[in-house]
Amino acid sequence: MATAPFAFFDLDVLRTTRLGPGFLRVTLGGGQIAAVGHAGRDQRIKLFVPHPGQRTIAVPRDDAANWWTAWQRMHPAERAFMRTYTVRELRRDAGELDIDFALHPHPGPASSWATRVRPGDPATILGPVEDENAGIGFHPPAATDAVLLAGDASALPAIAGILAWLPPGTPATVLVETTDPADHQHLPTRADADITWLTHPAVPHPASEEDPLLTALRATPLPGSAPYAWIAGEASSVRALRRHLVGERGMDRRHVTFTGYWRRHASEDTLIQEAIAATA
Repeated sequence: MATAPFAFFDLDVLRTTRLGPGFLRVTLGGGQIAAVGHAGRDQRIKLFVPHPGQRTIAVPRDDAANWWTAWQRMHPAERAFMRTYTVRELRRDAGELDIDFALHPHPGPASSWATRVRPGDPATILGPVEDENAGIGFHPPAATDAVLLAGDASALPAIAGILAWLPPGTPATVLVETTDPADHQHLPTRADADITWLTHPAVPHPASEEDPLLTALRATPLPGSAPYAWIAGEASSVRALRRHLVGERGMDRRHVTFTGYWRRHASEDTLIQEAIAATA
């Protein structure tokens, strides 16, 4: 019988750390941490948290290979809340896994959970069992000689993970947008990184105003002679950035990885319901 590439891991909250006005780090641990696969970069996982006032996390643990279908079949009032996050850092020797939460004025179930949890509270992730896995999107082509990273606050944990992974001396141009300068973070890297922080007080941006990330990218020279671009954040912004890179800069579309982490005017619950409807 083939082993599922992903599995459920039942963990516990070890501590929370406020990183700035818009970011909160939750550090998880437990005996199952050692089995979690992780090769750095933009490793995605599914986080499952209980309903307020509950400690039981209801997920289809016995059917990880078909978890999506099995989770859909569970009653919404009983199944755990599910959200997608990036592993900020996994320290196997210490038995710790960090998830950074971008906080919003209207928090969803997961970010609300993050602000109220205490050490010892349970959490469950659906994560990879192998280091190289389908939850990683950052894959530079072999001929890449430089990297461009661009994203809003939701992409900051992934950008941090990518910078920490890049080989020494890699030329990297980085554009990061946050809503508060106090959320600018130190991003350790061995790459030769040129990091530009953009601060915009209101996200989403008015329809009449050009996305600050796009404005900044238009004025930024592409690094190297064979760059690879990784962009993530709000879906329409990411599409505009990709159109600019491919249509105006002439980048090979195969050398641009783009991911919409969220969508303006749509909660993740809405996106999940759309995905369920599409599956049906």
